[in-house]
Amino acid sequence: MAQYTQQFLNSVLSQRGPAALPYAEDMKWHIRQHLMQLVEAYPSLQPKTAVFTHNDGRAVNLLQADGTVPMSFQGVTYNIPVIIWLMESYPRHAPLVFVNPTRDMIIKRPHPFVSPNGVVSIPYIHSWVFPSSTLLELARNLGHFFARDPPLYSQRKPSSPNPNPSLNSGYGSMNSAAARPAIPPREYQPSPTPSPTPPPYGSGRMEDPAEVFKKNAINKLVENLNGDIRELRKASEGQMEGLFGTQAVLRRREEELRKGVKEMQDEKEGLEQQLQMVLMNTDVLEGWLRDNEGNLGGNKVDDNVDIDEALEPCDALSKQMLDCTASDLAVEDTMYALDKAVQEGAIPFDQYLRNVRLLSREQFFHRATASKVRAVQMQAQVASMASRSSPQYAF
Repeated sequence: MAQYTQQFLNSVLSQRGPAALPYAEDMKWHIRQHLMQLVEAYPSLQPKTAVFTHNDGRAVNLLQADGTVPMSFQGVTYNIPVIIWLMESYPRHAPLVFVNPTRDMIIKRPHPFVSPNGVVSIPYIHSWVFPSSTLLELARNLGHFFARDPPLYSQRKPSSPNPNPSLNSGYGSMNSAAARPAIPPREYQPSPTPSPTPPPYGSGRMEDPAEVFKKNAINKLVENLNGDIRELRKASEGQMEGLFGTQAVLRRREEELRKGVKEMQDEKEGLEQQLQMVLMNTDVLEGWLRDNEGNLGGNKVDDNVDIDEALEPCDALSKQMLDCTASDLAVEDTMYALDKAVQEGAIPFDQYLRNVRLLSREQFFHRATASKVRAVQMQAQVASMASRSSPQYAF
């Protein structure tokens, strides 16, 4: 029987494709070891595969250990039928355990470790820790806690004459709240001959071929439907990933467009300020031309007119700027003439260097003065423009 169980586990855990069990590949070896240890210690629990339906309606093919767990109650050994489901996350998470009462059994209510729908919740399940927790220890803990408070009892039946009084000792009294469990004290004896699938607990009849065909067809249909749903979900996830990527690109482009629009607005404001400055300078030049047209008297300008007298600065800053600019240009012309002279050999090279050094120092002072004067003039122009525009917006 152990060899058959080993072959069965090797077969179902090695399947690939849509029919593969939904367990992690690196955990299948642990699952096989846990079930082999459980079967060796508890031959009444046999592994099999079955369809488990989650609360959300999702159906999945899982491994289960179906059979009985022995317990000792009031000196008599009883077998409690249980089903141990190995969920998808097993063995990292605890299995799901149900008591499986027969038609003539009921679940004790209330029970500290079994809910009315048969779910078992003993401390060992809540404290499940991988890899120290195993199915073998779980079965031992089930027998221990069931012995403290049996979860199943026989249903109350009409009293009838019983020619064999010894049967009452096996099933226990059914008329008191402290009655013994309904499971008779017998040991589970597995079938000595291996079969293609482990026989379900308590079943000794052959199933109808039509029912078997119908069940297999339904399982195949569910399997195909689950495969189609998985493929559809993968395709939908791929489309969603593509849409998320497109959304990220659009958001990045939106940020770039907003940044570009802001830069264009800033540039527009700067151009408007420059336009105002040009218009102001144009007004100043036009005013100067109007003021000096009378001095010329409409006659042609004489060639002997002194250029220094033709231009008259309007203020001290303008006169200082004119002087600095003229001196800077004069120094530039002088340095150009010195370059020509040293190239032609008219002056010695050391004298050229001394003159260039002196002229460069003088030119630096003229340019520094002109820069300061230009800054002061710019401030004055901005102040004048502000004073001109303020009455324009007054109400």
